[in-house]
Amino acid sequence: MLSDEQIAVLCDIGQSVAFSDDRHGLVQQLVIDGYVIKNGDLYELSAQGQAAVEDHPGRAQEIGQ
Repeated sequence: MLSDEQIAVLCDIGQSVAFSDDRHGLVQQLVIDGYVIKNGDLYELSAQGQAAVEDHPGRAQEIGQ
């Protein structure tokens, strides 16, 4: 199960919001886990990442997304 922080990062990436450097390790783990795709310097949600955000709309709203 994804943590609130992971869902928040996925929401930020899905909305093309830049994330802070302290979240870089978390983003790399999301890439490894298949939730995020790195394309050059850009990050985008994979189908799995998009599904995770859609499956947790309440959590994303609570986090302020």
